[in-house]
Amino acid sequence: MNLYAFPPIAAALDAAHSAITWLIAALEPLVPAGAAGLAIVLVTVLIRTALIPASVSTVRGEIARRRLAPQIARLRKRYGKQPEMLQRKTMELYSNEKVSPFAGILPLLIQAPVLSLLYGLFVLTTIGGHANALLAETFLGVPLGTSLVSAIGTGGDPAQIAVYAVLLLAIGVVAWFSRRATASYLGESAVDTPPGMQRLSGIFSWLPFLTVVFAAIVPLAAAIYLAVTTTWTLVERQLLRRALA
Repeated sequence: MNLYAFPPIAAALDAAHSAITWLIAALEPLVPAGAAGLAIVLVTVLIRTALIPASVSTVRGEIARRRLAPQIARLRKRYGKQPEMLQRKTMELYSNEKVSPFAGILPLLIQAPVLSLLYGLFVLTTIGGHANALLAETFLGVPLGTSLVSAIGTGGDPAQIAVYAVLLLAIGVVAWFSRRATASYLGESAVDTPPGMQRLSGIFSWLPFLTVVFAAIVPLAAAIYLAVTTTWTLVERQLLRRALA
């Protein structure tokens, strides 16, 4: 089943195609060689700006988790040998305080449809019944519709592969700093999570590194989006933690 053929998704895809095509045309007189890449960056910035309220909610949740850390530690001490009771009491505490231990995944869930649209824009040959002109766009000489995996598989130009390598390295470095900063900030509250939730929290903490793998198999346009959005998340999270503390 082709999800991109579903009428609402097809309409959104066609609208996104028209908007990005227009943006690229507007940027070409300013940056002829990098208009398409800059357009992706600007679209990412607009999307992340719109998601600032969700990010604020996420950081407020982190602050609340830090505040509840001492109470969770007492629950662990009291019910450490009763995992089910510990789980129930901890969830009751979160519920009473209106705190979600997984608020941090909200921006990721919201961005998923956007990334899916961006993927479709650079893999489909036709959109809205017309040829997809975006497939002809390049960034630093690399077609925006190709991925690192496909480039290597077809014996791509080393210079083009170097562009992917730089992007993936940037995403990996940002992911490392992001995970380290979050672990340092949450501290004891991350450790004092009930057993079942602790495993899930551990999985979520590694999601930034999975982005590196994902960026290697999606079109270059989507990899650029991922590089910008992960960097935005790291900087935004630090600023909001200081502002809302």
